[in-house]
Amino acid sequence: MTSHPARYDEGMDERTALGLLDLAEELAPRLTGPEATDGVARLEGSGDDLRGALEWFVDQGRDDDALRLANALYRYWITQRRFDEGGRWFDRALASGAGEPRLRGRAYLNAGFMPFWMGDDAAATALFGNALAVGRELDDASMVSGALGGLARVALRGDVAEGRRLAREALDVSDAANDENSRSNALHLLGVGAQIAGDLPEAREWMTQRLALVRRQGIDFLVASEAANLSMVERQLGDLDAAEALAREALVTCERIGDRFTPPFIFSGLAAIELERGDHERSATLIGAAESHMEATQMAWPPDERPHYERTVAGLRAAMPAETFARARAAGAALSSTAAIDLALERAAGRPSDGAA
Repeated sequence: MTSHPARYDEGMDERTALGLLDLAEELAPRLTGPEATDGVARLEGSGDDLRGALEWFVDQGRDDDALRLANALYRYWITQRRFDEGGRWFDRALASGAGEPRLRGRAYLNAGFMPFWMGDDAAATALFGNALAVGRELDDASMVSGALGGLARVALRGDVAEGRRLAREALDVSDAANDENSRSNALHLLGVGAQIAGDLPEAREWMTQRLALVRRQGIDFLVASEAANLSMVERQLGDLDAAEALAREALVTCERIGDRFTPPFIFSGLAAIELERGDHERSATLIGAAESHMEATQMAWPPDERPHYERTVAGLRAAMPAETFARARAAGAALSSTAAIDLALERAAGRPSDGAA
């Protein structure tokens, strides 16, 4: 999907725009499961037309349709790490200040993740705060829990206690409403908060609960994410084999569904495992791959990942000659996404117990 497409051409009309909206809403649920690769490809092929439809809806004052289209494309922008592009689309859809409140609240919530992943906490907080206000006005438990979760993510970057408090409040709201999807997000944040605070057994408990839930739901994108998170905890608890197995599961899942969001965190986690095992050159190559994939989309390290990334870099600096570290790091940075995944899976792929398809 192009980042700066031209305005819609003269062929854009109501029928065409609504057809594109239907396409985006049809594909949206598929972008986190086994059909994700096909869904992404179809959206990529319609990128300029989709942008044209959004512009047409905005120009025609059809605010609800503009918000529906932006919300339908949210998961695409997340999984493909196109945060800047997604942020611009949401800005356009929200610019009028109008639209059905529930659609608008959901758009505020989804939009907040675009600046969050780029490290703009002020913009993310404002959007999550707007979503929280709308959710409370509508008594929409899912929106309230999600907005509290967004604010918890921001808080975890600087005030861990507050982040954990907000995550607990999000869990309470979702439990009261018997909202399984919102509960899943809150479990994730409670696990992250406990991990950052150093409460590793508690983190393992929350993450294990969440991983079991998303596996049962069949949401592959979240399976990859939570397996990577639990891998980090298992490594800190000293079980390097369990940590590697979880990281491998996460990376194989990402490869299968075309997820470009999660792999840099997995590369970093595997680099930490290799550092502990004493394979310094492989660790440095993986950390270079992680860095280049983060930098390519101006993506900011989240609060649970940054300390481990920085600790790995510091450990490698101490363990390797500077020139050797720089050379291996640069080699990793030069790898394509496919080559980086191949490298990351190389160790496990040679084992009889691998079990990969």
